[in-house]
Amino acid sequence: MFPGNIEMLIDEATITVQSGSGGDGMVHFRREKYVPRGGPDGGDGGHGGSVLLEVNPTLNTLAAFRHKRRYKAERGKNGGSNNKTGKSAEDLVIYVPPGTVIRDAQSGGIIGDLTRPAQTLLVARGGRGGRGNTRYANSRNQAPRMAERGEPGETRTLALELKLIADVGIVGMPNAGKSTLLAAVSRAHPKIADYPFTTLEPELGVVTLDDDHTLVLADIPGLLEGASRGVGLGFAFLRHVQRTRVLIHLLDGAAPDPLSDISRINAELALFDDKLRQKPMLVALNKLDLPEAQARWPEIEAEITRQGYEVMAISAAAGTNVRQLLYRAAQLLNEAPPVELVEEDLPVYRPDEFAESFTITRADDGGYRVSGSRIERAAEMTYWEHDEGIQHFARILEATGIKAALEDAGAKRGDTVHIGDYELEWSE
Repeated sequence: MFPGNIEMLIDEATITVQSGSGGDGMVHFRREKYVPRGGPDGGDGGHGGSVLLEVNPTLNTLAAFRHKRRYKAERGKNGGSNNKTGKSAEDLVIYVPPGTVIRDAQSGGIIGDLTRPAQTLLVARGGRGGRGNTRYANSRNQAPRMAERGEPGETRTLALELKLIADVGIVGMPNAGKSTLLAAVSRAHPKIADYPFTTLEPELGVVTLDDDHTLVLADIPGLLEGASRGVGLGFAFLRHVQRTRVLIHLLDGAAPDPLSDISRINAELALFDDKLRQKPMLVALNKLDLPEAQARWPEIEAEITRQGYEVMAISAAAGTNVRQLLYRAAQLLNEAPPVELVEEDLPVYRPDEFAESFTITRADDGGYRVSGSRIERAAEMTYWEHDEGIQHFARILEATGIKAALEDAGAKRGDTVHIGDYELEWSE
């Protein structure tokens, strides 16, 4: 049975916005008693309304854009007689949650990144009001019978992406217990069930530890192998991780090989964005209430500590050591620098990008060297002492086109393949 009133996080939307056209300028001449040939007095048109996006901190989804996708500002009023300028239209303000990235839907280019409360972005400028015939009067033409129509408004199609702004992101394989942890410590109500992929959308929860410590946690959907290439939730998962300042990596204490799981997720993070592994990270072995998790804890603690990570054992369901985990996350948060994303931090991925991100050359020992920042990072993040880690890396080689490229280059069984600081024996 699930907790009620679950609001799914809508984190992508496409909308069309249209600014208002300017009002028309007027052709008019004064008509007054005893002034048979009055001069021009046609007024200018008012400006059309612009379309702006503004951050409303009370919003946390793009759900409103499911039902309304077209937004149009009003046009300016036409100019009047006696040099009266038409009234300019009010700007149309569309509210979005903090963490919204705005792209041009056609080109994919970033228009803006809205993060702060009340921050605004002009996305369609209102048309200028047309000039009345008064503007065209001169010494050679004292009675111009011309004016200017208002400038048309702009129409743009925008792609909105919501990147959660959370202090701490909870990552882990499906069914590691992330939703259980979030529900246990906050007012969030994510779905909780004993099967993978229960969480399909990110969930936010606010945790008040004491008067001085409040955390915003993000339960980020479980990671599929290949997410860095867009498999499964793919980029939707990884771009939410970019926003967080501290990561809690939750391991399933009942999984067949928790150490392999952390290796697989770290490899996907490294493939997507090398900056992700620079974030402070706590590793927590969950489900300590289960005998199998208790039995393997000493081995896992020793191995993860050897890898350079801080590790704790918890039970989200029983509440064991959960508070200590959150206090430690709060300490790391106080020490962590703020997240400031710029355009180059928001990579745009294309289907052929991974195929072009490596080179193959002959090594001095007669073997082959594969060079490329992403594959070298993946090699560095792999647990080579675990068979599943090796198998996962082999699948990365195949999915990125490196396996086929090595075969085309002539690699055969027994050849040495160098990737970063690692030497692998090629096997078909």
